[in-house]
Amino acid sequence: MREEQQSAGDSIPPDCELIEVRVAELKQLFNAMDASPFRERDLDPDAEDLIVGWAREAPRGSTLALLVDLDRARGLPDEPAALRDAVHEFFAHRAQVTRSRLRQLLSIGRISLVVGLSFLVAAVALGDLVSSAMKGERLGELLREGLVICGWVAMWRPLEILLYGWWPIRTEARLYDRLSAMPVRIAYKETAEPGAWRRDWPAVPPAQTTAQKLPQHASSLRGGDEKPAGALTVPERGAIASAIDATAPERESHARSPKL
Repeated sequence: MREEQQSAGDSIPPDCELIEVRVAELKQLFNAMDASPFRERDLDPDAEDLIVGWAREAPRGSTLALLVDLDRARGLPDEPAALRDAVHEFFAHRAQVTRSRLRQLLSIGRISLVVGLSFLVAAVALGDLVSSAMKGERLGELLREGLVICGWVAMWRPLEILLYGWWPIRTEARLYDRLSAMPVRIAYKETAEPGAWRRDWPAVPPAQTTAQKLPQHASSLRGGDEKPAGALTVPERGAIASAIDATAPERESHARSPKL
């Protein structure tokens, strides 16, 4: 009962393949270099590799579910739904991109098949022509066999695509479909400091999260202590930023001195 009170989100079936990820903050699940809003942001590459790799090792046809062990306490009431929507949208987009790649590959395979067959027919016809022109000579037979071999080598690429290249991509797209529909639940461990959820997504609006990506000395270069609206305070500043902030009052006093 206590474990149920410390978790929130979708209900997880008892017989599913449970993918478990542990993070200190929800925003660690997302790619920090992606400037998109969190609901449209890509997952962190390490988190994606872990989830996809775990799903690949699961039994074929098994139901997948994601459990995120979160160190902090519960935050906004809609954060489990927001996380589920973000994860589903990410893997749905991955499935769409994978199917687009499959269509492109099959298109290349069909074009390669036409080109390969045309070259094979031309190589066999040219080989027969050379063999007839040099009838009875061993060189003519060697040229004929060489042209036939070249024609079949030209068929290697389309045969590879149409026989072996397409089905692993389709399997990958189906895996992304399963991941885009899996239940997502958050288990709160409450080992972080109280109120840590206020600095985490989705409590932090996307505008404030984007402001954190600016260089630490950007506010000083814009003019003293003036900060953009919604920007968060960075707890640690580098040596260069500290030096700029230390000299800011001197620059302001020199700038005001002619007015006295």
